[in-house]
Amino acid sequence: MKKLIVLTLTAIAMTAQAQTYIDPYQPLMDGIDKQAESILNEYRTLQQKDPKGELPESKAKAKILSDKLDSLGNVQLALIKEIIRDNRDNELPAKYIKDAMYQFSYEELKNALDPKTAYYNHPDVAPAKMLLAGYEKRKPGIQFHELSMKDPADKDVTLSQWVGKGNYVLVDFWASWCGPCRKEMPYVITAYEQFHPKGFEVVGVSFDQKKDAWINAIQQMGMQWPQMSDLKGWKCAASDLYGVSSIPSNVLVDPQGKIVAMDLRGEKLLNKLNEIYQ
Repeated sequence: MKKLIVLTLTAIAMTAQAQTYIDPYQPLMDGIDKQAESILNEYRTLQQKDPKGELPESKAKAKILSDKLDSLGNVQLALIKEIIRDNRDNELPAKYIKDAMYQFSYEELKNALDPKTAYYNHPDVAPAKMLLAGYEKRKPGIQFHELSMKDPADKDVTLSQWVGKGNYVLVDFWASWCGPCRKEMPYVITAYEQFHPKGFEVVGVSFDQKKDAWINAIQQMGMQWPQMSDLKGWKCAASDLYGVSSIPSNVLVDPQGKIVAMDLRGEKLLNKLNEIYQ
């Protein structure tokens, strides 16, 4: 009975401690969220006035609001990195790593998931550990992984037909049903048009399941580079070999077949290629 009483009192004490604990960073996070909500409300009001966003003033205002959100997102990410840096001896960073893991580079995520930290075994960081394990399969410095699939004409093709042949190659993981992939594609097209004459190549690896949708998307978006797919969706061979758990994703491979960068999105892709071909 005495042991039971002690355990009960200990549980009560721990519950009280949990209830009174205050995250010192929460007011700052709440402030950022409040600012973001205010910007989103402005955007909603703008959409009500001009649903299609066709008016020049609407486009200009939307650009301003978008830039404000991006800036606010950068502030929030910087704060999360600060929280991780200053709290490696407690479990506070766990929830923040879970929320922001896709915003970290490979090196940043690896540093955040140092096994020596107090939060390393917290259940909230389990998804981030899985993400890091995927990054390890396509991190800069390792050789590319071979893929054997079909092209749109049902011809057997391999990644090594283009990769490791003396040119830089972007292996681009995408799918016709992926909205963010479609949004990203204009940057890939610009990169291809600008640097293909200098030897740069792109190979699309589709996570599609329906061949017609895959081929139609290639034609609709004007993708002029080689394409391959096994039409297995998320069971695509590339998902396991390259640790791809979300798309769009990519790896940039050097002329010898070594991965030199991964997940280059938007202007980052163009900037990297400018460095290479300047």
